[in-house]
Amino acid sequence: MSETPILKAENIYYSYDNEKSHSLNGLSLEIFRGRKIAFMGANGSGKSTFFLCCNGINRPSKGTLYYCGEPYDYSRKGLLKLRSKVGIIFQDPDNQLFSASVYQEISFGILNLGVSPEEARQEVEQVIDKLEITPFRHKPTHALSGGQKKQVSIADILVMHPDIIILDEPAAALDPKHTILVNKIVDQLTEEGITVLMSTHDVDYALAWADEIVLLHEGQVLMQGSPLDVFTDKEILTQTNLAQPAVLQLFESLCKKGILDASLPLPRDLHTLEHYIENIQTSHNKEETNPCPQK
Repeated sequence: MSETPILKAENIYYSYDNEKSHSLNGLSLEIFRGRKIAFMGANGSGKSTFFLCCNGINRPSKGTLYYCGEPYDYSRKGLLKLRSKVGIIFQDPDNQLFSASVYQEISFGILNLGVSPEEARQEVEQVIDKLEITPFRHKPTHALSGGQKKQVSIADILVMHPDIIILDEPAAALDPKHTILVNKIVDQLTEEGITVLMSTHDVDYALAWADEIVLLHEGQVLMQGSPLDVFTDKEILTQTNLAQPAVLQLFESLCKKGILDASLPLPRDLHTLEHYIENIQTSHNKEETNPCPQK
């Protein structure tokens, strides 16, 4: 028996202007539990709109969304249950944070699920410690930096033990330090088996991180596949205004120059490419140290 997708979209449409045009235009896809999925495409391709549909904030005008094989229930009770399992972190955390203090903000969602105050307190303390929020736990949310707000936004969702976390451009407007911190948090989520959907324009990060890439174009899935399958298809990258990751461009260049063997597995990160080059240097050094004896 085949595995049931944790999330399935079946021919969904969504319009912001009474069906005059569609941000989602018959989008269909399946996502399986525990996967790391990078959603990519030009601005306006439908990424954020699809994410809002996944969380039940937007309701498709046509088509059906399924969570664990069951169609979405848009009743108040159904949406509360859905949002405890499918959490979204907005690109701008100011659209998500509304409580007076960090501690109150993180407590709000889990208390709404009917968890006892004591159990909620324990869960909140754990996530505060896990996401390194302790130094600013009692600060007003409006006084936080952009990176701190992003940490709290993730904690809001994580405290409810979701099955799916959606991140819409998680590194947007962050400095390098907080980008690294947010990426570290995302790695923690995936290690715990949480299904992570992320929209990003960073092709290098997506190549190294994702299990699958979903390319959206004009509200439809243009391609869904492994990072290497997607990022070696130059024609399809051009349609979505994406450049090929730098590590693949450099690998191709080194192969053309005869420095690297084109039969090597394609590298997904700079560390792998450096390893290929180091092996060549090591081999050359050995040949120089132990030249072949002359006959």
